[in-house]
Amino acid sequence: MGRKAKFGDDGAVKQIKGPGRKAKKQKPPKMLPGLPKLEGDDEPKKLSHRQKQRASRRTKKKEERKLIKKEKKKGVIKDDNVKNNNEESDATKNIKSEIVKQFSDSNSSWLKSKNSKSIIPEKDDDIESYDSNSDVDDEVEGENGLESFDEDGLSDDDDYLAGTLDDVDSSNESGIEDTVLKNKKTSTKKRKTEDSDDELLPIEKAAKKLKAAKKKEDAEANEEMKMQINVASQDVFVFPASDKIDEHIPIPEVEQRIKDILLVLSNFNKFREENRSRQEYTELLLKDLCTYFSYNTFLMEKMMHLFPLEDLMSFLEASETPRPVTIRTNSLKTRRRDLAQALINRGVNLDPIGNWSKVGLVVYNSTVPIGATPEYLAGHYMLQAASSMLPVMALAPQENEHILDMCSAPGGKASHIAAIMKNTGVLIANDVNKNRAKAVIGNFHRMGVANSVISTYDGRHIPQLFKNFDRVLLDAPCTGTGVISKDSGVKMSKDETDLQRCFTLQRELLLAAIDSLNFKSSTGGYLVYSTCSVLVEENECVIDYALKKRDVKLVDTGLSFGTEGFTNLRQHRFHPTMKLTRRFYPHTHNMDGFFVAKLKKFSNIISKNDESEDNEEEIETNNVDAETTEVQDINEKPVANIKIPKHGRGKNRAVKNK
Repeated sequence: MGRKAKFGDDGAVKQIKGPGRKAKKQKPPKMLPGLPKLEGDDEPKKLSHRQKQRASRRTKKKEERKLIKKEKKKGVIKDDNVKNNNEESDATKNIKSEIVKQFSDSNSSWLKSKNSKSIIPEKDDDIESYDSNSDVDDEVEGENGLESFDEDGLSDDDDYLAGTLDDVDSSNESGIEDTVLKNKKTSTKKRKTEDSDDELLPIEKAAKKLKAAKKKEDAEANEEMKMQINVASQDVFVFPASDKIDEHIPIPEVEQRIKDILLVLSNFNKFREENRSRQEYTELLLKDLCTYFSYNTFLMEKMMHLFPLEDLMSFLEASETPRPVTIRTNSLKTRRRDLAQALINRGVNLDPIGNWSKVGLVVYNSTVPIGATPEYLAGHYMLQAASSMLPVMALAPQENEHILDMCSAPGGKASHIAAIMKNTGVLIANDVNKNRAKAVIGNFHRMGVANSVISTYDGRHIPQLFKNFDRVLLDAPCTGTGVISKDSGVKMSKDETDLQRCFTLQRELLLAAIDSLNFKSSTGGYLVYSTCSVLVEENECVIDYALKKRDVKLVDTGLSFGTEGFTNLRQHRFHPTMKLTRRFYPHTHNMDGFFVAKLKKFSNIISKNDESEDNEEEIETNNVDAETTEVQDINEKPVANIKIPKHGRGKNRAVKNK
C-alpha cells in the first residue's frame, strides 16, 4: 500500500520529501539519563516480511533508474519531443529484457514489469486505498534506518511512476492534466458530501433519503400520467359534432372535457366557437358531470343551479370524500380534557374540533374501534357529526325548560340538549319510527339522560297532544343531498317526486312545531329548523312558507361561521331576513352539507294565505269570512294514557278575530 497521491494546481504530482505523516507527528521515545540499557538495545531490529518486500522493490527501482540514466548519457534514449515517440527503440527493449532477467521466479518468461501509462488511478477508491498501511510502514522504516526517498527525490510509494519514458505519449499530456483536475474535483466534491452526511443524525439521513425517494416517485408518476392520458392538448376547446356527443369516451377524456368546458364558460366571449350558444356548452357539461360523478340528470341540474361553476366541481369532489370522524363529549359524565387524555392513552389521535365547540373532538386515526371503547360503553361520548352539533347550539336550551325534539332518532341531538340542560326540566324526544326510537332509548340509558320522555307520534299531530313548549328542535327528514359522502345512493335515487314529497312533509312539520310553541314563555318561544340538504326547495322555500303562514320571524342563529342563506336564486325571491340563516358545505367548512334557521314566535295567530287553493276551498265550504282561526288546546281533545306535564296545562287561549 502506498501513500495517497497529492496534486498541485497544474495537475502534476507533487514530490513529497521528508518523513511520513505519522513519522513526522510521532517523535521517537527519549530515554531518561542514568537508566541502565536493556539487553539487545544496540542490536538492529529484524525487518518484517512486508518491510523486506518493500526494500527489495526499492532496490529494483533504483537499478532500473540507473540503467535509464546510463542509456540517456550514451544517447540511446532521446528526449520526449522526438516525433516517433510511440515506437520503442532497441535500447529500451534491451533495458526491459534486463529488468525481466532480474526476476528469480520461474514465470519470468511471461512476467513483465509494470507499464503505467496513467499517472493516476481511474477511480477515487483506488486513491483512497493507499492510506491503509503506508503510515505504519513508513514509521517502522524510519526507525530501522531505511531510506524513505531515493537519490532522485522520488518517494518510495510512487510505484506508478516506474517504467520507461516511452510509456507516456507526449500528445496525451494535456488530456492527462484534464483528467487529473477532473478527478480531483470529483473526489473533493464526494468527500464534502460524505463529510456533510457524516455530520447528520440518523433520523436526518433517513429523512433525506425519503425526500429523494419521494421526488423520484413523483417524477415517475408524472411520466406515467403523461403516458396514460393520451388526450391531445388544445389551446381552444373544439365542440364535438352532434353525432359524436352521445358516444362513450374514457373517463380521463371526460374529465379533460369538463375542464375545457369550464374554461370556455369562464370567458365565453373569448373561447367559444362561432354559432355555439352557452346553452349547448351547459348541456354538454351536464351530461359529462352526470357521467363522471354518477348523478342523475335531475339532481345534477339542481346542483348546477345552486352553485357557481367555479364552486361546482369543488362541491362534487368534496361530496365524494368522507368527512372526518367526530365525537361529542357527554358533559353529564365527564369533561372533554379527561376524555381526550383517556382516548390518547388508548392510541387514539385526536384534536379539538374547533373554537366554536367546547365538547367536540375530531379523530384522525385510532388503534382501537372508536365505537367500542370502555369510554364509549360508559357513555362518556357520542359518535356525532360536526354539523349535527350546530342546531343544538343555535337552539341554546336553558335549564328547567320544556323542550321538544320532534324528530329525535337516533338521539344525538336530544342527548346533547339534555346535557346542556343538566338533566333538569322536561325533554320530549319524539320520532314516528318505532324501530328508530329503540336507538334513542339505548343511547339515553348509556349516556345517563334522566329528564326525557320518549314518544312515537306523528310530528304533524304533536300540537293536539303536547303544547306550550319553550323551545322546539325540528331536524326535518330530507333528501340527504348534503350527506352524499355517507349515502352515495342519493345521487341516482332522488327525483322530482321525492323532492316534492320531502318539502311538503317539511312544511307540515314546521307549522306543527310552531303551533306547539308557547310564545309567552319568559325564556323561550324559539324554534330551530335544520336539514342535511343543500337544495333551496327544502330550506329557504320552507322557511319562507312558514313566515307567510304563522306569526314568526327569523332571528340570529348565534353561530359564528357559515354561509348566509339565499335571498334570491333564479326564479325564487325570499324575505330579506333570510340572510340570518346559515348554510354549511363540505368543500367550504369540511363538514356535511347543512342548513340551520332559528325562528321566534310572537303570537298564535294563523294568517290566511290568499294564494293557497286549499284554504280558499275551506273558506267556501264553511262560509267563513274571517281571516283567522282558533288554535285548539289540548284540554279540548284529551288523549288517553298520556301524562301531560303540569306546565303544559292551562286555560283555553282562543284568539279572537280582529
